[in-house]
Amino acid sequence: MIVLNHFLRRLIRLGSLIVIGPDGSHHRFQGQLVANLRPCTVRLHDRRLLWSIPLNPSVAIGEAYMDGRLTLEQGSLYDFLALASANAQLFGDRISPIDMIDIWTRRFQQWNPASRSRRNVAHHYDLSDRLYDLFLDSDRLYSCAYFPQPRMTLDQAQAAKKRHIIDKLLLEPGHRVLDIGCGWGGLALEIARRAAVNVLGVTLSEHQLRIARKRAEAAGLADRVRFELIDYRQVQGHFDRIVSVGMFEHVGIGHYGEFFAKVYGLMPAHGIALLHSIGRNGRPSSTDSWIRKYIFPGGYCPSLSEVFPPVEASGLFTTDLEILRPSHYADTLRQWRERFVAQWPTARSLYDERFCRMWEFYLAGCEAAFRHRNLMVFQIQLARTPHAVPATRNYMADQSFPINGLAAAQ
Repeated sequence: MIVLNHFLRRLIRLGSLIVIGPDGSHHRFQGQLVANLRPCTVRLHDRRLLWSIPLNPSVAIGEAYMDGRLTLEQGSLYDFLALASANAQLFGDRISPIDMIDIWTRRFQQWNPASRSRRNVAHHYDLSDRLYDLFLDSDRLYSCAYFPQPRMTLDQAQAAKKRHIIDKLLLEPGHRVLDIGCGWGGLALEIARRAAVNVLGVTLSEHQLRIARKRAEAAGLADRVRFELIDYRQVQGHFDRIVSVGMFEHVGIGHYGEFFAKVYGLMPAHGIALLHSIGRNGRPSSTDSWIRKYIFPGGYCPSLSEVFPPVEASGLFTTDLEILRPSHYADTLRQWRERFVAQWPTARSLYDERFCRMWEFYLAGCEAAFRHRNLMVFQIQLARTPHAVPATRNYMADQSFPINGLAAAQ
């Protein structure tokens, strides 16, 4: 336990952690008590963890939890990951040798040509259709919800998010709209319901494509909403409005210039684009190594300092920037996690116990990261000319009509 004890004595500055070693010995690590960090006790069942955790904490802990080689005896998995996240944030997420290697090699990790992008998307989004039904809202929106009022349900908050984004697009009858990374089609269909426009949604997931097309047919919107399996780099034509929600995290920093140049080239002079993405409020970093290995290969949440230079180089104007506070996604993830755990037996029947533990670790870890690290969500409105949008934000101000019985006034 010498190496692990040294690592944890250096790391734990907040909260209280007890580690029970493989030999049954108890080791307490005590930092400053914090009200929102609950005391945790973990038991290690494998001696290899004594050196693998200090070397690569994220992968070692995640895999140990998945395999049952690390179990919780006090506190929940979320409590443990919240404690770990709060302490890691004090070190700028650079707490192990692997973290530094990830910083040096991050451009290679995020190299995402079209062929690799399709494989990365399939890894996560081409899982069983039933899996996502277990925890997503009824419209299958797999991105940050928007909670302008407390005690909103997940469905209400996702409806508020769709409306907030659509308001920023300033849609007019006859517009052609491109949805880059359309998922299961929820936003594209809502755009068509809200305005007399034509929408093209593009995705790299065959499963998402199949469901989105069925939904368009069922909604009677197939004549105005079309979905295609195509990389955004291969899209041709002109679109009055472009929207992308939850896709930019898969682009990779080496491709940002290519992305914004493509957006610029697809829009006419009066065009407007809206980009919704997870970002980080701090210096550039790298993707968590466990997340990169098991959940989102090739993914990265950028700092704004990495986004704006390629925006400027593309010729696009930034006409609006909004930061959705971390609580919006943390609350989304909490509801996803609670819904998934409640459906654990069904998820286990689809895959197995190890997969369920992996998925719980993913949702709990991401929630903890939003609450205790530097992640946030940004929405950037872009245009070919600054005159494409009104001089004030008043067009986004009318939030008075109800969402399933709740007024969503900001």
